[in-house]
Amino acid sequence: MTVAIVWFRNDLRLRDHPALQAALKAGLAPLPVYIHAPHEEGDWVPGAASDAWRHRALAALDSDLRGRGSRLHVFAGDSLATLQAIAAATGATAVFWNRRYEPAIEARDTRIRRELRIQGLRAEGFNGSLLFEPWHLETKAGDPFRVFTPFWKAALSRWNPPRTQPAPSWLPGIEAIPGERALDDLALTPAPPEPRWDAPFWNHWTPGERGAAAALRTFVHDSLHDYSNGRDRPAESLTSRLSPHLHFGEIAPWRIVAELADAGPPDQRAAYVRELGWREFAHHVLHHFPHTPDANFNPRFDDFEWADPAPETLHAWQHGRTGVPLVDAGMRELWATGWMHNRVRMIVASYLTKHLRIHWRHGARWFWDTLVDADLANNTLGWQWVAGTGVDAAPYFRVFNPVLQGRRLDPGGEYIARWLPELQPLPPRARHAPWEAGTANCVVMGDYPRLPLISLADGRRKALEAIARLKRRQSRE
Repeated sequence: MTVAIVWFRNDLRLRDHPALQAALKAGLAPLPVYIHAPHEEGDWVPGAASDAWRHRALAALDSDLRGRGSRLHVFAGDSLATLQAIAAATGATAVFWNRRYEPAIEARDTRIRRELRIQGLRAEGFNGSLLFEPWHLETKAGDPFRVFTPFWKAALSRWNPPRTQPAPSWLPGIEAIPGERALDDLALTPAPPEPRWDAPFWNHWTPGERGAAAALRTFVHDSLHDYSNGRDRPAESLTSRLSPHLHFGEIAPWRIVAELADAGPPDQRAAYVRELGWREFAHHVLHHFPHTPDANFNPRFDDFEWADPAPETLHAWQHGRTGVPLVDAGMRELWATGWMHNRVRMIVASYLTKHLRIHWRHGARWFWDTLVDADLANNTLGWQWVAGTGVDAAPYFRVFNPVLQGRRLDPGGEYIARWLPELQPLPPRARHAPWEAGTANCVVMGDYPRLPLISLADGRRKALEAIARLKRRQSRE
């Protein structure tokens, strides 16, 4: 049987897999291949938390393939040369993959497709990640969207998600190929004598397609009923927690939509699907504005007076030692689980870019290395949205007050107590701003900072003064 290489990337599943289905429909024997090539990711090589997740997701995919008679063939090196060598060794006539949309990867894949076709191979990419690929929606003027609401309105007017497809019940096995590597050889996860810093993650997550399906079931059964309100309460498990599964392609967004179709109240379903829409919008923006992971979308901020971050200040933010409990709780949750509640992400990002006036790129890089759901499109859109420098962004003068936000979203201080156990003995209201009680709380706070790095009032004032100076300078130009 003639072979088709199915090149797995961020699509680590067997259900709803267009590239795999294309091979089967063509009557070809799918050869599942993964090529580890971080050097081809440009300036955004996957971070440590992403690598740790990928290791387990690849192992889960391999197990699922073996249960169907096949297995995952793992390689490392230049993708084009590796694909060419595999095709030569197996007599493969086709290479199929599901598309990715990061700028460096898009450019690489375009070159690979061209070279493989010149060689006489059938080389095709498919949509395995999005409800709408970035070039499918445009304004009436033919331009890319820069504002979410009209983007989502256009998406809903063209709503036609793909049909779900079951995983194949059986796949042919193919012998070992020269150059194959063991998964452990990729060194994606800490190995002795290094400490297993990722070990706590797996108390909270199950990477792989089965883990994604279980997370969706839990969300539908336990959380969807109050999603629109509950998603803002960090102490409660009322978000879907599907973001890493979506990033690694362990579940297709259209399967989520299909399984929500008859679940929960209609308004709650619509609220969640709209959040999927923000993911679509992020990929739309990244494709059309590929400079944005490293540069402001809004060039007027190129002259903004960002503070020169002192290493100890940035370290305090990164490790939950700012003295602002809600910010620190979020950063500790990130360190312990590889994930942070989305509402808290906004607050910690606002604190960094507004109160500390540190450039959003520092935060984006830290999230990139520490989040298991680190996604270039989402990470870029989120940080520039909060910083006020991106498309459809919150204005820079919108400064979240983390104390007021905490008392509104976590009134009992339960989220803070969970991630800052040193503050657990404090009364709920005091957990959000322990400095307000002066020295009365010092005994029970252990070594937690007695005061914030900067007073919230001073940080806000300095941020607003900086944006006012920018406006004055630009008005004179």
